[in-house]
Amino acid sequence: MPKVITIDPGRSKCGLVLAEISAKKIYKAIILKSELLENYVRNLTAAEDVTKIIIGNGTSSREIKEKLYFFKKEIIFFEEKNTTYRAKARYFELFPISGLKFLIPREFFILNKNLDAISALIILEDYYKIKFFLNKNIDFKTWLK
Repeated sequence: MPKVITIDPGRSKCGLVLAEISAKKIYKAIILKSELLENYVRNLTAAEDVTKIIIGNGTSSREIKEKLYFFKKEIIFFEEKNTTYRAKARYFELFPISGLKFLIPREFFILNKNLDAISALIILEDYYKIKFFLNKNIDFKTWLK
């Protein structure tokens, strides 16, 4: 099945999501250093049937597109305003608090989390206007150095 990559670009790090639109499933969700993005996407597109890349139109989005010159299919810029702020709320939808953890302020759970992959998910969901489901064993806190 064809898949889509969504990127939340940044100067030092990027969030990246690989999803299948028809199944509404997320297969990869990572955060990686910006200098690793080109090789990671090159390897991912060689292994997967990726038909489109959606890039958030914020920080360093033009530079990111230039790095993806090898991708000869569709590359789209899409609005990413407030995605980092919205990622905090989406985090708790994906990873609900249960048990006695309800007594601890929610901010404690995301204090040191990198939310760039969730921001990439929000860009994807906004673009397609649907909610996506996580494939088993997805960890949005992954960091590739």
